[in-house]
Amino acid sequence: MNRTEGRAGLDPVTVEVIRNKLDGIANEMELTLVQSAFSTIVKEGLDASASLFTLKGETLAQAIAIPIHLVTLLPIVRHLLDQKPVAEMKEGDAFVMNDPYLGGTHLPDIAVMMPVFHEGRPIAISATMTHHQDVGGMTPGSTPTNATEIFQEGLRIPLLTLMREGRLNETFLAILRGNVRIPDTVTGDLMAETSACSIGARRLQEVAATYGANFLASVFDELLGRSEKMTREALRRIPEGAYSYTDYLDNDGVDLDRKVPIRVTARIADGAVEFDFKGTSPQVRGPFNCVPSGSLAAACFAVRAVTDPEELIPNNGGCFRPVSLKLPPGSIVNPREPAPVGCRTSTIKRVTSVILGALRKGMPERVPADPAGEEVILHFGGRRADGGGFVTSQILIGGSGAAREADGVDVIETDATNCMNIPAEALELEAPIRVHRASLAPDSGGPGEHRGGLGAWLEYEILDGEMTATYRGERHFCQAAGAERGEAGGRASAEIVRGDGSVHAIPSKEVVRMQAGDRLIVRTAGGGGFGEPSKRPHDRIRADIENGKVTAEAAARAYGLPLRSVE
Repeated sequence: MNRTEGRAGLDPVTVEVIRNKLDGIANEMELTLVQSAFSTIVKEGLDASASLFTLKGETLAQAIAIPIHLVTLLPIVRHLLDQKPVAEMKEGDAFVMNDPYLGGTHLPDIAVMMPVFHEGRPIAISATMTHHQDVGGMTPGSTPTNATEIFQEGLRIPLLTLMREGRLNETFLAILRGNVRIPDTVTGDLMAETSACSIGARRLQEVAATYGANFLASVFDELLGRSEKMTREALRRIPEGAYSYTDYLDNDGVDLDRKVPIRVTARIADGAVEFDFKGTSPQVRGPFNCVPSGSLAAACFAVRAVTDPEELIPNNGGCFRPVSLKLPPGSIVNPREPAPVGCRTSTIKRVTSVILGALRKGMPERVPADPAGEEVILHFGGRRADGGGFVTSQILIGGSGAAREADGVDVIETDATNCMNIPAEALELEAPIRVHRASLAPDSGGPGEHRGGLGAWLEYEILDGEMTATYRGERHFCQAAGAERGEAGGRASAEIVRGDGSVHAIPSKEVVRMQAGDRLIVRTAGGGGFGEPSKRPHDRIRADIENGKVTAEAAARAYGLPLRSVE
């Protein structure tokens, strides 16, 4: 027996050492995944995540990665544990799944899970999730904005065995390769996930060899219980009550002239919070429906953001125990199969915004104005001059909302996403595309005593042949609201300037064909301002003009100053 095995008490120093080891393991898994991946969206965009879970399906540790992934892994791991008893698992087993209606999120996000054994006994689950560059379906990139059923979005993978005692399921891999446009890239990323899970298992086995499985189980319980207690204490510091907020998606990708309302009421009482989505839109025809795991991810992120600004609470499943949701069946946040869900990220981001908007009413000193809350996804797919196929992507974002004491941040990921943009060099290596512009978009931040963060202005030219482009945007029609009399952020826009000079405006979401010589010009949205614009100091207005963030004309208009005063 290990010297710490079976101890009645838990030394807090040892508990803290183990907590940091668990966090380190999750981050090493993430690093392994990113460095082993084949696709640009993972290598450069970092659209992948890793976690460790208890055998009850609660999060033990999370990598610094994508909040959406880290929480949507929860129902996937629980589905695994429901369907595959741990007593039947073997060392070297691994499982794979992506089906949103079985606990997944959307089809490109494929989860790989591996049981961790110590002395022949399972002690935890090592899991990863990666956004795969293509999983089939009607458009390259597998997130068609005009899909009307999930069958158009790609290959659905129920819970399957990927490896049995270290032997790969070659039948599954053959089916996968036969249904995607870039099979080497997809299978390469899947093997990167498997490697990351193996690293997690190996490192946790080393910890178990030092401390013993029984002692580790006690530490796991202690860490989860501590996080729950601290989260409940933080929630009790928010005034009890019911706080409601509503925001909108521009459209659902199919009915382009119809805004989609998302409404939440946050009820805070006795150290717990319930998010009730009564009043939210029924499920939509287009692919912007969001299965419950996505709304849970948004809620958990928001609760972590408002309860732990100094990052003192251990980040694990205990933080999520005080959170509950009411998701009306048949709504956009709880759709019925076979509703399409491929573009659910836009909805999750708006769900996060409305949750934070509701919580702002209880704690206005802590929650900023609304962010742009958009993650524009561009997918390009076609064939090169040599006949080889390609699928590549770009991830574009807007500005954050201003806060009570600070301007918003320009062009930054906010809320439940945490990706990076694809560098121009990487994009140009993947496809015959030239990046002509990547800059801030002047005047896009919402005016206020503190100005909202700016969006971006980008331009892409097609150099050769013909390709399919998917544009998934937001905030073209529904701006990010300001707070405390701050004004809304600027709208997003996108247009294609054809080689013949004609201009095609994109209505927030569209799948289009582009030819050599066509240019796609994108402006992302800005965040909302905070506080009365007339209170913004003149020296800060002048600095914005000098830095090219605000034009003199817009400054005069927004802040009520004569033009000569700001020039």
